Amino acid sequence: MPLELVTVPCLKDNYAYLLHDPQSGATAVVDVPEPGPIAAALAERGWTLTDILITHHHWDHIDGVEALRAATGAKVTGAAADAHRLPPLDRAVAEGDQIHVGTATARILDVSGHTVGHIAFVFDGERIAFTADSLMAGGCGRLFEGTPAQMWTSLSKLAALPPDTLICSGHEYTQSNLRFAQTLEPGNRDLMLRITAVAEARAQGRATVPSLLSLELATNPFLRAANAEIRASLGMTDAPDVDCFAEVRARKDRF
Repeated sequence: MPLELVTVPCLKDNYAYLLHDPQSGATAVVDVPEPGPIAAALAERGWTLTDILITHHHWDHIDGVEALRAATGAKVTGAAADAHRLPPLDRAVAEGDQIHVGTATARILDVSGHTVGHIAFVFDGERIAFTADSLMAGGCGRLFEGTPAQMWTSLSKLAALPPDTLICSGHEYTQSNLRFAQTLEPGNRDLMLRITAVAEARAQGRATVPSLLSLELATNPFLRAANAEIRASLGMTDAPDVDCFAEVRARKDRF
């Protein structure tokens, strides 16, 4: 039986995700910006929360963890490297470790850059990756702690996943990300089509995440450092990919 995935809007522009295994009844939430919407989504479906999976320490991803843990008894998993600034962990994990949600298995990727210690949960069998503020819809997280080289390494790991992987990111930033992408690659037809589709979705109040990795590879400038049009826009035709990525990130910071 396939896993059920639910996108839960939280706060102003955050997302949490519920992942439910019908076979075992296990249910995980990835990040807890606030407990209310998540509790409501669980109650609506009659699901019992068994696992809380944390991607990184920023308040808008962990503020509701303790309330949800107290209400459900769910076990909390997060990065060992980030344990000193996360809620108390029942499981501390690092890259290469595996966790289970019912019958489903996820492996842990270190995707440091936005923060040092940021992790992603990759369910290879289900083609679902919870990337939070590392790889985002049309963008990537600002480098608050890591270096461009760290983030480029992290994004390269995610870019190597199968293209039909669903990328479950942490915020509704897609429109602004794509407006920036257009400044670098106005000749990208796939990007123009995505901009139109995202505008329609937002006009109807629909989330623009998760997104397919194949769409990110075709339209997200943070994955496209090797693209000739982007390199021409940057004036960096012969530069290493990581340097082009760093310049894209610097321009987005000023956008």
